[in-house]
Amino acid sequence: MRPQIATLLKGASIDQEITVMGWVRTFRNNQFIALNDGSTNQNLQVVVDFTKLDESLLKRITTSACIAATGKLVQSQGKGQSVELEAHSLEILGDSDAEKYPLQPKKHSLEFLREIAHLRFRTNTFASVNRLRNALIFGIHQFFQERNFLNIHTPIISASDAEGAGEMFRVTTLHLENLPKTDAGEIDYAEDFFGRSSNLTVSGQLEAELAAMAFTKVYTFGPTFRAENSNTTRHLAEFWMIEPEVAFNELKDNADLAESMLKYVIQYAMDRHPDDIDFLDARLAEEEKQKPTNERAEMGLKEKLNFVLNNNFERITYTEAIEILLLSPAYKKKKFKYDVSWGIDMQSEHERYLVEKHFNKPVIVTDYPKNIKAFYMRQNDNCEPGKETVAAMDILAPGIGEIIGGSQREERLEKLEQRMNEMEIPTKEMFWYLDTRRFGTCKHAGFGLGFERLVQFVTGMGNIRDVIPFPRTPKNCEF
Repeated sequence: MRPQIATLLKGASIDQEITVMGWVRTFRNNQFIALNDGSTNQNLQVVVDFTKLDESLLKRITTSACIAATGKLVQSQGKGQSVELEAHSLEILGDSDAEKYPLQPKKHSLEFLREIAHLRFRTNTFASVNRLRNALIFGIHQFFQERNFLNIHTPIISASDAEGAGEMFRVTTLHLENLPKTDAGEIDYAEDFFGRSSNLTVSGQLEAELAAMAFTKVYTFGPTFRAENSNTTRHLAEFWMIEPEVAFNELKDNADLAESMLKYVIQYAMDRHPDDIDFLDARLAEEEKQKPTNERAEMGLKEKLNFVLNNNFERITYTEAIEILLLSPAYKKKKFKYDVSWGIDMQSEHERYLVEKHFNKPVIVTDYPKNIKAFYMRQNDNCEPGKETVAAMDILAPGIGEIIGGSQREERLEKLEQRMNEMEIPTKEMFWYLDTRRFGTCKHAGFGLGFERLVQFVTGMGNIRDVIPFPRTPKNCEF
């Protein structure tokens, strides 16, 4: 196997004849090539003897040109690198017009880089982000596989709305300029490919529940879609979700699993890519310096990640959280943008106050008001009239607020049907979901983790569009 630059920089293959391939970052003095192959942000210095190379070849060693260099790897005599390659032969694999190449050797804004997302992988920032994204993907699978979970592929095309929010992308083969209509003048979906209205999935949870009723422990890791017209730094139209479901688990078990998973995958990524964490930590620190003092983050990236790793998560009920917020100096001095009262869906500023100001540790909030949560969440017994709650939970993390949301699922058929009727969710169409409550029901629980939200947290990137290679957002479907 051809050695990667990350391996060579650690001292492997010293005094050996090797061939490296990669892309030119810089070429100075017709002698020193900074070569990068994406395995690390560090470049390998390739030293060439320009007196022995054809002048036409030298002119083709431009920024972003793809080359192969063969020679001996030696200890470097200069500063800035431990080893270098003394190349005796060079081949241009792909030319690059340096004057037209959009990534000039200077700092580019993240907004500009989104416009050339097909090339931004070649920058140090996006190289680090994507290496960490890869580590988090592998770490998540390893966490669940070590615990004997079964990975389930759930449908991308679905006829159900798991969240009941209605923000779905329609899937159809109907001719949009000549839609078939029923006698009542409505679109006749019986003529469509699936014979009914269908959409891109918003969640694999409901199908995962079906599998959990047979395999006990399952998880999904797949793409999900929301047609939510939100142009914010926290929303994407296409993103990936991790959704475990566990039979016989109750809410506390669910919270334990989520806390363990979060700590495991963060540690996994930090252990495998410390250089990328260091780079992004320094990048974030520099970015924070440009902000007004009152808007700067209180923790650096590494400090924030260790804050999660080194603390047991505080566990409180929603009612306790609201009481804390109402008694807080921030509320009394009217520093919250959004009001606080029992029954609200807490905003990020409220969640961050609980984590960063009050408890100074990650927080798991449980038992949310029934009216702000989904139909499938288990209704708590013995609730005060007007303050009915469900066995839901959110994990709140510093700098971001909610990072994981989950619940114990409603296993009682009568309660579930009653709640679906209240929310006008058709029980007849959802017979397959209700069947799990008819035939061998049991308590079970699960949660959802938006993967890009996790990558954003671990990399310190301020905009979620910068942690997925090709973001899909309102009015944007490039590349």
